[in-house]
Amino acid sequence: MNQMHAVRIGVLGCGTVGGGVVRVLAENHDDIARKLGVPIVVKKVLVNDVAKPRSVRLEPHMLTTEAREVLEDDEIDVVVEVMGGVNPAREYVLSALARGKHVVTANKELVAKHGGEIWEMAERTRVAFRFEGSVAAGIPIIKALDECLASNRISEISGIVNGTTNYILTRMAREGWEFEEALADAQQKGYAERDPSSDVDGLDAAYKLAILASVGFGVEVDPAQVYTEGIRRVSKTDIQYARELGYEIKLLAIAKLDGEGLQVRVHPTFVPTWHPLASVSDSFNAIFVRGNAVGSLMFYGRGAGAGPTASAVIADIMDVARGLSHNGRHYRPEVFKPWGGRLNVKRMEDIETRYYIRLQVVDRPGVLAMIAKAFGDNHVSLESVIQKGTGSPVVGLVFITHFVKEMNLRSALAYIRTLPVVKEVSSVIRVEAGGIQASGQGEDAAER
Repeated sequence: MNQMHAVRIGVLGCGTVGGGVVRVLAENHDDIARKLGVPIVVKKVLVNDVAKPRSVRLEPHMLTTEAREVLEDDEIDVVVEVMGGVNPAREYVLSALARGKHVVTANKELVAKHGGEIWEMAERTRVAFRFEGSVAAGIPIIKALDECLASNRISEISGIVNGTTNYILTRMAREGWEFEEALADAQQKGYAERDPSSDVDGLDAAYKLAILASVGFGVEVDPAQVYTEGIRRVSKTDIQYARELGYEIKLLAIAKLDGEGLQVRVHPTFVPTWHPLASVSDSFNAIFVRGNAVGSLMFYGRGAGAGPTASAVIADIMDVARGLSHNGRHYRPEVFKPWGGRLNVKRMEDIETRYYIRLQVVDRPGVLAMIAKAFGDNHVSLESVIQKGTGSPVVGLVFITHFVKEMNLRSALAYIRTLPVVKEVSSVIRVEAGGIQASGQGEDAAER
């Protein structure tokens, strides 16, 4: 490495993340050069408007509005794509790889939708394609799955991978707010966009889960295969019931093997208060991983923002630099194959889990028995029932089920909605334990 010239990079995009990358590279320039043996130098930055004021200082000659000035510059070793979205990012990334340039990206949508295609191009041209910053920003989960846990058979990856929804649910729980109040607060503080759909409807988490599943299980998972449900229908009443029953509500991204195939799903979830994920609050992210050798692990930290994402992006650049030989061009071929084999991705209706169900029903004798029979007729076994409120024409009725197939629950609820005594099916939320034994007895017994 000490014979190499500087590692020169071109940055596509200079928004929040791109600006963060440029800033951290400047602030930590000497430390990075000392650790690598060579400096990392920003040569060109693609922007929409060279005259626009920026949070980082860049010399005018470094800015360009022409992508070709980055992609066709033979002196640039690594292209850093931080534009976001699929188009034109996909075109630029494939072009860079085809020209023998290494690529680092933090673009979750691009990686989730086109990671396999991009990886094949990188393999053909024997260059690096890295994407640590695409999931959970500064939390080093991709590298952990790729290297540190490579000897394990992973059985589960689940967690909180969207800081906006976690912040909203935290405020609802702490302040007793409804969703709309907490969303407005998140927007005012800059945690949520003006159009929050990607976050609150679960799309952002689905992209990240597709990437995690691809890496962790060595398969190709299309985001379209991820069952996705957001948090818009979660109410403060649901959060109150959750607390009473010993749970917190979190938007979880869940990928797990169950013997019949791979489950990939994103939805609001009752998480037991003893589970480490239950205590993850505000905009923090946390990812739980279970391997057959290592057991249970959890990775925790800031999952978004300029600094944490820049940290991940620059770590990838440094990894690429370490793989370069003295002439700065030849790269050690990678063995990491995140998009490899195939697994049966299960349909949501075939998945078994537990459920919290809240109904609004007419308060009169025989109603509970009628509803319980409807559940029983559809092979839905009930674990507990709570009824609150008397003296009112309509009262709340809450059920927690045992493990049941989703298709059976849907059939039961379809019939229950037709009953005259049922005014509303107010909420259906899945209940998960996340694979961790409450007392650790599962792992201890295995060792004995």
